[in-house]
Amino acid sequence: MSMQENKGEPASLSHLLNSGDFESIREDWKDCRNCLECSRDNGCVRCPERLFLFLRREGMTQHGSCLHSCPAGHYGQRSKEVNRCMKCKAPECERCFNKDFCTKCKKGFLLFKGKCLSVCPEGTFPHLADCVENCELSPAGHWGEWGPCQHNGMLCGVRWGQQIRTRVVSWRMPEESSPCPPVSESRKCRMKKRCPKEFGAAEFGD
Repeated sequence: MSMQENKGEPASLSHLLNSGDFESIREDWKDCRNCLECSRDNGCVRCPERLFLFLRREGMTQHGSCLHSCPAGHYGQRSKEVNRCMKCKAPECERCFNKDFCTKCKKGFLLFKGKCLSVCPEGTFPHLADCVENCELSPAGHWGEWGPCQHNGMLCGVRWGQQIRTRVVSWRMPEESSPCPPVSESRKCRMKKRCPKEFGAAEFGD
């Protein structure tokens, strides 16, 4: 009995070989590759134990394939009955560990704690395809010179002020780097209590 006579019904590869319908076997071999059971209309309906059944929609029907790994936008879910490729919940997710936890985002999105975002959250910084929370100091990074000692914009007229210095750090990966925000520190400094006459008393509130 040929597959033409059993159109749409599952058939094992051994059944196809025993049918003698070699033309149909050649036509359907690609669809039935890796299957334990195959339907001419719907492709694979049962897979070997280690493979995943992936169902893709074609119009009003679904077509099955048995795959070693699931395609982009899907993850593998194993069970006693059948291993299936399940769809990631977020459309911007290219790879996911389960329905709600992304491990890789589509182009234009950044990965942060299992979510794909268009902009990194406050306190994090974009690096390649991720949002990172901490920047590692670059070995080449160094502190700049201390800035002028001042108090509320004044360079003299009070006893104590503050001066600031900064350095730029970068997150470094092999052959790649991405700048992180500058890091700064400040320290207390002694100011000149008396201002030079050329500054003018009114400017410094003296």
